[in-house]
Amino acid sequence: MSTPSEGSSRKDPGWQYAHLENPQNINRFKCNFCGKISNGGVYRVKQHLAGGFRNITACPKCPAEVREEIREYMTKKKKEKEEMNMLPHFDELANAYEEDEEDDDVEVIERGKRPLAHGSEVSSARGSTTISIVSKTKKPKQKGPIDVFFTPNPDVVVQNRKAQGKQTRIDANDPYRKELRERACIDLQVNCDSFGPMIEAIVQYGPGMKPPSYHEVRVPLLKKEIEHTNNLMKGHRDDWVKYGCSIMMDGWTDKKGRTLLNFLVNCPKGTMFVESIDASSHSKDAEKMFQLIEKFVERIGEANVVQIVTDSAAATVLAGKFLEAKFAHLYWTPCAAHCLDLLLEDIFKITKSQESI
Repeated sequence: MSTPSEGSSRKDPGWQYAHLENPQNINRFKCNFCGKISNGGVYRVKQHLAGGFRNITACPKCPAEVREEIREYMTKKKKEKEEMNMLPHFDELANAYEEDEEDDDVEVIERGKRPLAHGSEVSSARGSTTISIVSKTKKPKQKGPIDVFFTPNPDVVVQNRKAQGKQTRIDANDPYRKELRERACIDLQVNCDSFGPMIEAIVQYGPGMKPPSYHEVRVPLLKKEIEHTNNLMKGHRDDWVKYGCSIMMDGWTDKKGRTLLNFLVNCPKGTMFVESIDASSHSKDAEKMFQLIEKFVERIGEANVVQIVTDSAAATVLAGKFLEAKFAHLYWTPCAAHCLDLLLEDIFKITKSQESI
């Protein structure tokens, strides 16, 4: 086992089990046990000795007692930082401190003259004596590496806020902040591509964002989302009139045994989902299916619809014939995918029958 670095007065144990390869470079260390050279300072050395970190290999020759010592030290430091991050409303205290520190700067041209109030300027008639007050514009606070250790933990902040019953109130006179928060709330979706933009939207708002309430999500934000969806559909509707379109009806059965029908509209711009309805009482009746599809044709626009595409079930086939009889310009077409599915099922049945003989 290698001995600790001689003459080391550092309190961090990493200095005891590694030494600087070059005294002029405090970021490049050499392990006393295996001789590995690592960049990144003493913290990277401790990761090397403790092991279990993906960004650096563990020391294969580090004694167990040294490894345990380093791990306990790192755990202790991490806990101290977490406790420091639990200080309440640190950002508010920091802002108040900055306001006190950023008093108007006074520049006195002539030595010995008393500085005047902000914005004042005096010129003496007995010479060129001039006293001027220079005001500096307040700059936004910039964050650096040290902020990682002083920024409150988000989980702790939310817990403290709930315990105190305090929520950050949106300033009604600040439409910019209100718009940023609304944008973040609309993007609250996890299992989709918008999860990343949601996180970015929250970051853009900043600390203290109040989460949306149940009412806010289901009423005002839902209305905005519907408005956004309608705007997306506008281009499709324009193509329906210009080029014509096809109505596609896809039926399926859920776990409760209900027959659900999805209505989609296809045009040169693409396929767009429009509506899903419970058709459990219609699926076996050709007359009811005809009435259901007829209403949807009228909703899209009779002159815009060129064809209807459905599965080849008996009720929908007959409903398609009724549609062609009523709308002379319209064609009913069985779904090719559904026909192939039925064809493969029949082939499978034949194969099974031959195997059983």
